[in-house]
Amino acid sequence: MSNAIDLSDPKSPLALFHRMLLIRRMEQRLAEIQKTGTLPGPVHLYIGQEAVATGICAHLSDSDWIASTHRGHGHFLAKGGDPRAMAAELYGRSTGICKGKGGSMHVADFSKGIIGANGIVGGGIGLTAGAALAAQLDGKGAVAVAFYGDGAANQGVLSEAMNIGALWKLPLILVCENNGFSEFSPSDTVTAGKIVDRGKPYGIATATVDGNDIMAVLDVAGQAVERARKGEGTTLIEARTYRLHGHVEYEDTFLSEKYRSDEEVEEWKTRDPIIHMEKLLADKATPEQIEAVKADIEKIVADAYEFAENSPWPEPATALDDVFA
Repeated sequence: MSNAIDLSDPKSPLALFHRMLLIRRMEQRLAEIQKTGTLPGPVHLYIGQEAVATGICAHLSDSDWIASTHRGHGHFLAKGGDPRAMAAELYGRSTGICKGKGGSMHVADFSKGIIGANGIVGGGIGLTAGAALAAQLDGKGAVAVAFYGDGAANQGVLSEAMNIGALWKLPLILVCENNGFSEFSPSDTVTAGKIVDRGKPYGIATATVDGNDIMAVLDVAGQAVERARKGEGTTLIEARTYRLHGHVEYEDTFLSEKYRSDEEVEEWKTRDPIIHMEKLLADKATPEQIEAVKADIEKIVADAYEFAENSPWPEPATALDDVFA
């Protein structure tokens, strides 16, 4: 990274842009690789939603906890996960963050406070409720954040988490990334009412935010984290956003008809969070600084996937390692 760029403050505009662009470029490269058939499983991309994970995680340290979803690469990288280790995990290699045994939907790194992505819809909500209780008992001011989608908002575990979060004033932040679709179903066909309103009967703090506006997310997240650290309890945030790719890559090979129009996707592309952030940078950074960030990201991404491709497969003898406690 150029000496002219200071990324030490994760909430600075350049640092936010760097993290968002890292997520975007890692995912775009992954979309290309998926088409070659070299990956050991499917991938669900975060492209279009980068501002949510980046804005939330900018307020967190390694001692704070997050749990993620099947669309978890963005959360992993936003929380400081290693791009090399993530890419190797996607390839199923022994150098992966889970030694090649987790794959795309299960990236985790406890050293960074990343409890893990989860293929079970809503599975991370209960995990972060437990992490929030542990943080409260530890008394060091840590918080726990659950990222989940609008489909997962219909799981009963969300009500359970809000209930104990309210009763015990847990340092818990529940972040619903409402991208408008539950897999291939428009949200308004499967979800009643407003998701954010579900927190009101429990008396917890609630907020709705434009999930494509990084500065708006940063502001709302800052308030929620401050409340949690001060012992004021749980917050439910509904971030309205959009996934620019499908539910899963190569879905067009098995879907008989489209579930959203090309016009809808194109309209949301005009609200791309990366483009929005770059416009904000126009009067906060020099063109040279912006180009230096872009060049740095290209190097990181190229290095990560080269590392993954050249890493060894796990030895068969290690199949049961780390499986049983």
